[in-house]
Amino acid sequence: MVEWLISETPVGYPEAVAAMEAHVDAMQARTAGEQVWLLEHPPLYTAGTSARETDLLQPGRFPVYRSGRGGQFTYHGPGQRVAYAMLDLRPRGADLRRYVYDLEEWAIRALARFTVRGERRPGRVGIWVERGGGREDKIAAIGVRVRRWIAFHGIAVNLDPDLSHFQGIVPCGIASGPESRFGVTSLHDLGILVSLAELDMALKGAFAEVFEIGGSRQKPTAAH
Repeated sequence: MVEWLISETPVGYPEAVAAMEAHVDAMQARTAGEQVWLLEHPPLYTAGTSARETDLLQPGRFPVYRSGRGGQFTYHGPGQRVAYAMLDLRPRGADLRRYVYDLEEWAIRALARFTVRGERRPGRVGIWVERGGGREDKIAAIGVRVRRWIAFHGIAVNLDPDLSHFQGIVPCGIASGPESRFGVTSLHDLGILVSLAELDMALKGAFAEVFEIGGSRQKPTAAH
């Protein structure tokens, strides 16, 4: 059984990473089981292992934390639900590509519960929604770190963050803004005025379909 933990107040990024790493160590020692941790962070930027300094457009705006997860720059803050999944990939086939695909599927299925069609895009990390006129906006981010086949970090879904906070970075290396066809959106920005508790329920239900029931058993392709 996967344990679900929900933090009611924002958790600092260094504290969250330290807690995840401690839990992963306990999982390796077989003194702890799998866990999904739902939380919010105070406003901050994180830099993944592929982050480029030129993509940090406003260095002094919010704290910047180097992260061991894959990917580039990402924003976290109030109104964004972060779901940190500490899962053992060995009984799941020890397939990292499969796991990333399933993380995407988790976000897609959670969004579908609110009639939002989230989609993958080759060459672009995260989950995207079409806005018309050729514009596409990112609604969910994905980042993964694996230590001896125990995965941590996870997904972040935009419920109602301050979208202007994303302007301090080039999110995941994808240029956004008025001159670009790519941007950032949220459920509330799309007119879906659900609560954080409702989003949590959608995440729990979608997680069960993908990771416990095996609902995403389609084989991922090279494009993903």
